[in-house]
Amino acid sequence: MTSAPVPASRGCTDTPILRQRGQHEVFCGLTSIIWLHRKMQDAFFLVVGSRTCAHLLQSAAGVMIFAEPRFATAILEEADLAGMNDSHDALDEVVAKLLARRPDIRQLFLVGSCPSEVIKLDLARAAERLTQHFAPNVRVLNYTGSGIETTFTQGEDCCLAAMVPVLPNTNPADLIVVGALPDVVEDQMMQLLANLGLDRVALLPGRNAGVDPHIGPNTRFILTQPFLGETHAALCRRGARHIAAPFPFGEAGTTAWLQALCRAFNISDNRFDEVTAAPRARARRALDAHRATLEGKSVFFLPDSQLEVPLARFLAAECGMTPIEVGTPYLHRDLVGPDLADLPGNPTLSEGQDVDLQLDRVRKARPDLTVCGLGLANPLEAEGLTTKWAIELVFTPVHFYEQAGDLAGLFSRPLRRKALLHLEAAE
Repeated sequence: MTSAPVPASRGCTDTPILRQRGQHEVFCGLTSIIWLHRKMQDAFFLVVGSRTCAHLLQSAAGVMIFAEPRFATAILEEADLAGMNDSHDALDEVVAKLLARRPDIRQLFLVGSCPSEVIKLDLARAAERLTQHFAPNVRVLNYTGSGIETTFTQGEDCCLAAMVPVLPNTNPADLIVVGALPDVVEDQMMQLLANLGLDRVALLPGRNAGVDPHIGPNTRFILTQPFLGETHAALCRRGARHIAAPFPFGEAGTTAWLQALCRAFNISDNRFDEVTAAPRARARRALDAHRATLEGKSVFFLPDSQLEVPLARFLAAECGMTPIEVGTPYLHRDLVGPDLADLPGNPTLSEGQDVDLQLDRVRKARPDLTVCGLGLANPLEAEGLTTKWAIELVFTPVHFYEQAGDLAGLFSRPLRRKALLHLEAAE
């Protein structure tokens, strides 16, 4: 295998972590339903929450004219919140009407929200009761997307972790690839794995309930997303073994991810090189188109999606940028340790957020690019700073070789736009 690892002396494995707890700016975990409901084609996500929850999902998903969405909100009214109604009876009635109208549903997720968490509505017990009633046609699970307990991408983590205990048992040495990916990216990945000779590969989540992976003591799994800490723990409790690797962002990240699989399944170097030579070359050419814009520029990550550490590794090691601070809501070393080891430079690593203190550091550093949430981007732009919306990095296909150039473009475009605006102003 021809890719040389970054020397350990350049990594951030032992860099101290700045931990702060205070006011933070982040979307709640309900937002992840927007990509999960598209991925899991026979699932339905029923949020047990308020009208605010419904408005959030409608705003995030946009207006869906030609397709009936597979998510909804069971509205908790004032009488429910005051304990005047039996919320379990009302929920059973809503679910019964939903399943009668939508017989295509095979998985139903009861998603907790801030209101249901506050009134201590026992959705776990409701899911067990409803599963017994509607089995075997429908499996009912529950997880929390409450903004009290979860941040933006943790909704997916809670959802997948809820699925793990009910996965069927198996003995063969299968591979599970964990994390929701856009279909086109998933298809590219599966073709790469098939070309390498990995033909016993399952996906979590699968596109349909009938193709959920089996799991047992010989199962190995690898993550495609760095925010799946609870899912990682749940799989380990079931006896599956984690294949640690940098996340597949960019050419080097994808190469290291695939190499970790090849080592785990004894795939030869020659086979690896034959399969990856052409896509690696395409990825390098795609990155070259953006490197001139990015190289030498500084970047500051505010915590948002938990993608921050792997993306900082990509921008520093593959695009020549200088990370000043890499902030993330949670820093899970078992997951992002390989990316930390390949993260060059000496950036500040921060976990959690006190937004006022962090904004003070942004203003003092004046980075060339600040990656942050929507709520902070416009105020920082008004102060003359160039920003990148972190949410785009979740909704845009960015994994693996064929998307390497698109990923770099998400960071180069704001810098090019600013350069053009300055040029026009000078004229």
